[in-house]
Amino acid sequence: MTEAKTISILGSTGSIGMQTLQVLDELDSEYNIAYLTTNTKIDLLYPQIEKYHPVGIAISNEAAYVEFKKKYSFNGRILCGEEGVCEAAAHGQNDLVLQALVGFSGVKPTLAALHNGRNIALANKETLVSAGSIVTEAARKNSAALIAVDSEHSAILQCLIGETTQSVDKIILTASGGPFFNTPVEDFGSLTVKAALDHPNWTMGSKITIDSATMMNKGFEIIEAFWLFGIPGKRIDVLIHPQSIVHSLVQFVDGSVKAQLGPTDMRLPISYALTFPRRLEYSFPKLDLIAINTLEFFKPDYDKFPCLRLAYEALETGGTAMAVLNAANEVAVKAFLSEQISFVDIPRAIESALKKINIIQNPTIEQIESTDAETRNFTRQFIGNLYHNSIS
Repeated sequence: MTEAKTISILGSTGSIGMQTLQVLDELDSEYNIAYLTTNTKIDLLYPQIEKYHPVGIAISNEAAYVEFKKKYSFNGRILCGEEGVCEAAAHGQNDLVLQALVGFSGVKPTLAALHNGRNIALANKETLVSAGSIVTEAARKNSAALIAVDSEHSAILQCLIGETTQSVDKIILTASGGPFFNTPVEDFGSLTVKAALDHPNWTMGSKITIDSATMMNKGFEIIEAFWLFGIPGKRIDVLIHPQSIVHSLVQFVDGSVKAQLGPTDMRLPISYALTFPRRLEYSFPKLDLIAINTLEFFKPDYDKFPCLRLAYEALETGGTAMAVLNAANEVAVKAFLSEQISFVDIPRAIESALKKINIIQNPTIEQIESTDAETRNFTRQFIGNLYHNSIS
C-alpha cells in the first residue's frame, strides 16, 4: 500500500470540488485532507468538514467567514479572505492542491502553492489564461507539477504519454458546441439565460456553462493548451463533437492520431490528476461505444461564436491581452446572468475591451492585476452604456 498523501481542495463546494471529494471517497487511504475552501457556501462546507475532518478551512468572503463562526463550531484553523486561501494553498503538508476556484481569483493561490513547491491539479482555466507566463515559470523554478484536470487537457496529457513535443503536428480540442450549436445565428439576440444554462452534456457551474454556450470556454482551453504543452496557437485546432465522448486528440508528424475517449464524467479526469501517472479502478460508469453508436465532428462557425476568434487573437497578441480577454468575459458573463445584457453583447464587450485596453508584453503579476482591474472597470462602463441605451 502506498503512503497516504495530503491534499487541499480550493473550491470544495463547487462542482469540481464536490466531484473531487467523490473521487477521494473511492481512493480511501490514498489521501488525507489538509484544507477545504469556499467563497460563500458555508452550508455546503460544514457537512464536508464533518465528513472529511480537514486540518483547516478557508472562507474567502469575509461576511460568510463571520457567519460561519457564529453558526458552526470547528476546532481546526479557520482562515479568511484571499490571504487565507493562499495560506491553505501553500500549506507545508500539501502534496497536491486541487485548484477549482472561479475566475481570476485562482491566480494568487496558485502562485502561493507553486512558490512553495506544491503540485497543482488545475481545474481553473482563468489562471493560465490571465497569468500563464508567470504561473508556468513559477512551476518550473520550484520544480512543481501543473496537472490538467479539464477533460480536454487531461485527454491531451494522456495522448502525449511516451511522446515528445517535437513529434506533435497539432492538438485538436473537441467542443460539444454547447446548447446553441444548432440555433440559427439570427436567433442569438433573443437567447435567454435559462436556455444558455441548459448544457446538453455536462453539469457545471453557471459561469463555465455560459462560457460553453459562447464557446469562450474552448477559447480559454486553446490558451491553456499553449501554456501546458508548449504548442503554438496556429497548431491548436477545435472541432465540434456533440457527443463529448472523444475528449481531445493529438495528431503527430507521421500522420498518426491519438484520441482519448470516455464518458461525460468529470470524475475521470479528476481521478487521473489525483493519481497521475497511475490508473486505479473506480466504480464510475464505463464507456459503451455500441450504445453511443455515432461520433460526429464539425468545424466551428467563428462568425456565430466570435469568442473563439477573440481567444485566438488574444493568444497571438500575447502579454496582457489574455488577461483582458478573461476579465472582460467575467464581467460580461456576470451581467448576462443578471439579465443586464443580451447573449450577443458578451463578445461585443470583450472585443471592445481588447481594442481599448493597453497591452503590456512580458508583464509582472502587478501589471496583470492592474490590467485586470482596468479591464473590469472599462467593461462595466461599456455594459452600463449598453443598458442605458437599451432603456432610453
